[in-house]
Amino acid sequence: MKKMKSRYPQPVNSDTFDFRMRDEAPSRSVVESIVVSSEICGHPLSFAAAKMLAADLGDFDDAAVRAALARCRMEVHGLLKLSDILAHIDDGRPTADEAWALMPQSEQMTVVWTEEMAQASGAASRYLDEGDMVAARAAFDEAYVKAVVAARIRRDPVRWTPSLGSDVRKRESVLHDAVQK
Repeated sequence: MKKMKSRYPQPVNSDTFDFRMRDEAPSRSVVESIVVSSEICGHPLSFAAAKMLAADLGDFDDAAVRAALARCRMEVHGLLKLSDILAHIDDGRPTADEAWALMPQSEQMTVVWTEEMAQASGAASRYLDEGDMVAARAAFDEAYVKAVVAARIRRDPVRWTPSLGSDVRKRESVLHDAVQK
């Protein structure tokens, strides 16, 4: 079996995150937060493992990482993984619950959504067509979280785009509301 190397691409938009040089050592406060958070989640990590996780998160602002760790302490049970921390970083993308609430209920509705929401809606569309809202929500959540984590690993900034529904009269209010937010 061929051994694969992990590679984290360089950031593409320095306006989105507080980027630091990869050579810079991770902040001790972030490393300590990872150690404590991991213990609270139920699976202690060594200081060396926490330091490696902190280095992987080095492109993100320390405050954003510590806030993500605080959310992980409340929501993650068991082994604290890089994907858990990335899933909880606030980078302007809505949570899965918020994203689901913004989803259009029909082709008539105009929506302003992220690329990840658009991807996840495709995973849910089959179930929506069948009228199975529970399966649609589960498929959406799974696809959305995977897409968000993948975007954060690539360091892609959030991109909001409109999807114009067939109801022309409601477009203006939806677009105006999105601009205000």
